[in-house]
Amino acid sequence: MTVIETIATWCATPPVPSDTARRLAREAIADTIACLYAGRNDMSTVAVARAFGWQLAGEAALVTGGRQSPSVAALVNGTAAHALDYDDNFRPGMSHASAVIVPALLAVADRVGASGRALVDAYLVGLQAQAFVGSGVAGSHYTAGWHGTSTVGSIGTAAGVAKLIGLDAAGIARALSLGASMASGTKGQFGTPVKPFHAGMAARNAVEAALLAAEGLRGRLDILEGEQGFVEMFGGARPVGYDVAEIAATRAHTIETVGVMPKLHPSCGSTHLIVDAVLDLMRETDIDPDAIVSADCHVGIANYRNLAYPEPKDEMQARFSMQYCLALALRKKTLSLSDFTPAAVDVFAADPLLAKIGMTHYSAAEEAEAKTYLPHRLKITLADGRVLETERQAARGGLANPFSREDRRAKFADCLDGAPEAEAISAGLERLDEKADLRFLEGLFSPPAKAA
Repeated sequence: MTVIETIATWCATPPVPSDTARRLAREAIADTIACLYAGRNDMSTVAVARAFGWQLAGEAALVTGGRQSPSVAALVNGTAAHALDYDDNFRPGMSHASAVIVPALLAVADRVGASGRALVDAYLVGLQAQAFVGSGVAGSHYTAGWHGTSTVGSIGTAAGVAKLIGLDAAGIARALSLGASMASGTKGQFGTPVKPFHAGMAARNAVEAALLAAEGLRGRLDILEGEQGFVEMFGGARPVGYDVAEIAATRAHTIETVGVMPKLHPSCGSTHLIVDAVLDLMRETDIDPDAIVSADCHVGIANYRNLAYPEPKDEMQARFSMQYCLALALRKKTLSLSDFTPAAVDVFAADPLLAKIGMTHYSAAEEAEAKTYLPHRLKITLADGRVLETERQAARGGLANPFSREDRRAKFADCLDGAPEAEAISAGLERLDEKADLRFLEGLFSPPAKAA
């Protein structure tokens, strides 16, 4: 069988997920819905909603208010989910997996009368499919400059949507093939409003790929590994290729072996190891930010390329600025949504501490030789001559250092501040498997968003 046929066969009849996998999926869905609501008024979300607001009303709810077609709902809600860069990361796909999967599934949920349990099942299928698709290109694809959220995300999420609307293995395979033709999006757009649009675009792609597959549209089933296919065109310098036998033999779900990584900080994930490392250091050592002579960060190549704004001019760029995020951590010992507004950036970006923060990266040879992800390192030199050094290999939120229930609830409350029935929605998401339908979420989609 081809890679797509192997993935589709797995997705059509996946192993029964463990209780742990289902719990982690419910948590990821809740985190994404919180981020989606928090991003509803961002200019990227509002622009996308306005651009398609002329279309006739449809069946799927928009977080900006009203109803549109499943395609438009996936586009708007996916953009909202990624608008504040507060949504989770997923290393196997080098993607913001949930910001694509959850809006795409919600866009078709009403059409099929999906239960909460069916939503969780489809989420797990979409996430595992993203892991399978990402396995062939791994970090090479991402380092080359492709945004995995809109490439791997488009393809893998198509399988989850196809599963939710009831397609069999052949139909899921068609959806995966169509998703490959829709994959696009470069990291050169990071720090602009187009980056969150990538997540919306991928969610829309997945919905349309699945709906087209349901009507019999088909493409090559070897388009991932074959000539002029995904690996050849998108694989970067060191693609690893696909192991069909390993895909077919997969039993434990990626959500419990690798996990998704919800974010503690509302900024690019490439800043998080350094931010977490300095917060840990400040719990042990008193650091006067005004006494810092220099703060030198050493990160991965892809991370370095992601963080392209040492002197951010707006909130989008600030999320992709190591200088801004580390200076915030040093000054405030926290990063919050309120730190990434136009007014906040206008004030804080002028802090002289930003100019003292430098960044270097590992060599390509060092990364090629490494058997795991290399730690990010921070060296702070103080005016009294002291040198403080620290490093971190995993950010808070992953399986190795998971959020507590209090962490999750605090983030949910922050994102849903002022939302109608926020507590009831939070409780409903914790019991998502028990819900016969998804009507309990309607409060998040009823009120129109305010103008940006």
